[in-house]
Amino acid sequence: MVLCTSLYLGYHLQFLSINSDILSSLPDDDKDAVLLKSIGERFGGNNMGIVILETDNIFQADVISHIKLITDSLATIEGITSVTSLTNIIDIKSNEYGLDIGKLVDEYDMPETPVQLDELRERVFAKEMYRGSIVSDDGTSALIIFTLDEDAIVKEVAARVKDKTASLNLPEKLYYIGSPMLVTYISDLMTRDLVRLLPIAFFLIALILMLSFRSVRGVLLPLLTAAIAIIWTLGIMALGGYEMSMISNNIPIIILAVGTAYTIHVINRVYQVFENDQVKAVKRSMVYLIIPIILAAITTIIGFVSFIFGAYLNMIRDFGIFTALGTLFSALLTIFFIPAVLSVMPVSRKNKSHLKEQKEKSYLSEKMLLPLNNLLFKHPKYILTSWGILITLSIAGIFFIERSVDIQEYFKKGNPTRQAESIMVEKFGGTKPIFVLFKGDVQSPEVLKMMEKTASFMKQSPDIYTTQSIADLIIELNGLIGGNYEIPDDRDMIEQLWFLLDGNETLDRFVSQDLDEGIIISKFKSPDNQAKKKFAGDMHQFIKENSSTECTIEITGMPFVDITMDRSLINSQLLSLSIAVFFVIIIVGLILRSLIRGVYATISIVASIIILFGVMGITGISLNIATVLVASVALGIGIDYSIHVISHFNHIFKQTGDVKKALEETITISGKAILINVLSVSGGFLVLIFSEMVPLQYFGFLIALSMIGSSQGALTLLPVILILVHRK
Repeated sequence: MVLCTSLYLGYHLQFLSINSDILSSLPDDDKDAVLLKSIGERFGGNNMGIVILETDNIFQADVISHIKLITDSLATIEGITSVTSLTNIIDIKSNEYGLDIGKLVDEYDMPETPVQLDELRERVFAKEMYRGSIVSDDGTSALIIFTLDEDAIVKEVAARVKDKTASLNLPEKLYYIGSPMLVTYISDLMTRDLVRLLPIAFFLIALILMLSFRSVRGVLLPLLTAAIAIIWTLGIMALGGYEMSMISNNIPIIILAVGTAYTIHVINRVYQVFENDQVKAVKRSMVYLIIPIILAAITTIIGFVSFIFGAYLNMIRDFGIFTALGTLFSALLTIFFIPAVLSVMPVSRKNKSHLKEQKEKSYLSEKMLLPLNNLLFKHPKYILTSWGILITLSIAGIFFIERSVDIQEYFKKGNPTRQAESIMVEKFGGTKPIFVLFKGDVQSPEVLKMMEKTASFMKQSPDIYTTQSIADLIIELNGLIGGNYEIPDDRDMIEQLWFLLDGNETLDRFVSQDLDEGIIISKFKSPDNQAKKKFAGDMHQFIKENSSTECTIEITGMPFVDITMDRSLINSQLLSLSIAVFFVIIIVGLILRSLIRGVYATISIVASIIILFGVMGITGISLNIATVLVASVALGIGIDYSIHVISHFNHIFKQTGDVKKALEETITISGKAILINVLSVSGGFLVLIFSEMVPLQYFGFLIALSMIGSSQGALTLLPVILILVHRK
């Protein structure tokens, strides 16, 4: 059955796709997210890509021709509906015959002489529509902006954009940014990470298991359990139509850690109780372990399921669901599949003597675990005091934790995407779009004047560089014709001006086809969350005071989504941890028939999580959509160690009534499995430090750190508590 299921679900892995677009993961019940998606669909704002051309001076004949070459090349790519750049952007100017509405650069009369280039420079820097929007203030960078069709295959278009521009062999530096390019780049990084890092993690864990067990089954069975659980989980994701995200990219590594952990305890126990009858040894081992494994699986699943509550992004909820599912599969395979395999795998005579030797003498037992056991009984109060000092220092460090939802932090320094983001922030006012939606007759003077008033208010913020709307075009047309650079009071005059713009594709960016909606497009510069909150508060107050039945105003954009996402980081963290800790205490208490033992089992893992947060605060690792998962993952996986210790201790203590003997056997037998497990799990997660994405590097490091902390808590803090309680 396991083989058939694995083949069936494994076949569907080929249909598993990757989606790294955060916008698609925004919830459907958040008004900012819903409005942002809606505006993106209607006005194309979320489907824009940007090519940044950087050189020492944009206003050179060959550079202008290169911008035109890129513009024309992108326009030929299937799936791209429009391309805007310095060489084809709309330009409104007056001449002896009246108004000339054409392009800023005449393709039949390209500027070549110094005089022509100087005139172009002056015209660009004189108009807000160009300065800081299409050409940087210092004249060293220019943007080529393209919009994708709604039905376009984003990854294919993005790949063609890169290939097409690279084939031009231009001397200027080219950078790529915008939703289509960013989504594609992150997807490529995720694919490379999976293909490159997962095999390394398997190899590293196999090496640790080989050194620990020195047998083929000791290596093969834990990895087999994890591999099957990964195939089943990802196969069900594909069957259900779910996509891999930048968060669920961690699922295989986590299941690898969990899946090997349960099987390691089974193999270690079988080796400890093995005499001559292999089947009997397996049965005896499972009698000891079935409750701890079930308990560990339930608590781990609770830790993962807690992400469903309070998570803002759908990708985090999906992560919680499928890591929980992978944990369930790992536990079921360990309880049913692994004992069956062990029962039919013969142990050679050589291996029997090796097992006997392992039982009698083990490096871990002799050199580490027995000395640790003696230390626990000799100096329990010193150990408890040391933990108290460490926890106190960590609590102080927690207050220095910073939160971040800035996309720049996802990439390493020197990464082209991060460089592109920096250029956009420094020279073009950022990459975080803001949209102000006006519902009403956009040809009425009242609505257009409200657009102008809103834009003026927005520019009072130091983080708003430029704004663009249909009102700007009407004001410019009116100024060139009548000399008054303002919105006309006469609707007929507005309609006449509008007629001059009719048919220009620029209108589609600013107004709906029915002319009942219009938008202001802007960008927010600062990544600081307090600056975003101040701007949002000011704008909401302005909208409240200026909306009317004739013109309703709504605002959205990534800064507003970032505010909610930032708030959800804290809410999600506190809620998921609270839920997980509460249910861990209850479930452990019920199964062990003692609520106080449930508290004991939780103390060490809570202590390790406090230390984890302290390290984050002291080292400056920010809380983001990847690292927010760490604490609950650490609790879900790390609680296993405490459960195995307290279950083993409880079992032996009931038989003997001797605290010292119960703890010694617990430390030497379960402690050995815990040390092997923490080495393999930490090794698997530390592989993530080689990821191309910075948050995943931190995620791997922090999980490894928490595993070490929770294992030490289970082997030192928890035993000391048990010693002192029984002494009392």
